[in-house]
Amino acid sequence: MLPIGDDNTYRLRTPVVTWILIALNIGVFIFFQGFGTDEQVVYSYSMVPQEIISGKDIVTPPKIVMDRWSGERYTLPGLAPTPVPVFLTILISMFMHGGIAHIAGNMLFLSIFGDNVEDRLGHFRFLLFYLVSGLLAAAAHILVCFVTGDGLLTPTLGASGAISGIMGAYLLLFPGNRVRVLLFNFIPTTVSAVVVIGLWFIFQLINGLGYLGGTRGDGVAYAAHIGGFLYGFFRVRRYIPKRRRVRYYYY
Repeated sequence: MLPIGDDNTYRLRTPVVTWILIALNIGVFIFFQGFGTDEQVVYSYSMVPQEIISGKDIVTPPKIVMDRWSGERYTLPGLAPTPVPVFLTILISMFMHGGIAHIAGNMLFLSIFGDNVEDRLGHFRFLLFYLVSGLLAAAAHILVCFVTGDGLLTPTLGASGAISGIMGAYLLLFPGNRVRVLLFNFIPTTVSAVVVIGLWFIFQLINGLGYLGGTRGDGVAYAAHIGGFLYGFFRVRRYIPKRRRVRYYYY
């Protein structure tokens, strides 16, 4: 089930921040990462959990690994020197992506769910919310890696942690919104946000609990998704419209 749009009937604000965030992500991918082909940039600026835990830059040599399915051997680049303080990679990596499919999926979700949340929170609060969601998502990923000892030297990048926070907020603020989706990627229909986002979160939980190292063979940081989502869901409770109290006059 692939989301392709949603109901914006009651949106009042132009989603300027959402558009800027999309433009920044695309700009970084094209001009900074060379359409995702510059591995030096990826291995220099991606967030590495062990670097954040230790506060020190880590450089490792390339290593030869074997694909478990094909049996083919290939060289995996080592961690490159980081030209900025390692803690900045938490923020920088939020605007980097591993390939065209990666950024396309993230920007699609940001465009669908971001504008409604921005409308409810306001431009500045939404920007702050987005950044904090990404930072806490990264913290969740680092924590799981530290506890399990798995994925500590695996570079992590992408906006999905921050976008997961937006999805958590959307679920709480707009549970009844209709979301346009493609069933089986080609049958158009509409379903409620509760169904779309709820199924997405269940999928994250199942995979996250099954692969507690934070990443698995498909390279997805499920702990970051879960952490960002939970922050977003519980953070925006104050922005739920309160029911107006009805007064009665007796005569």
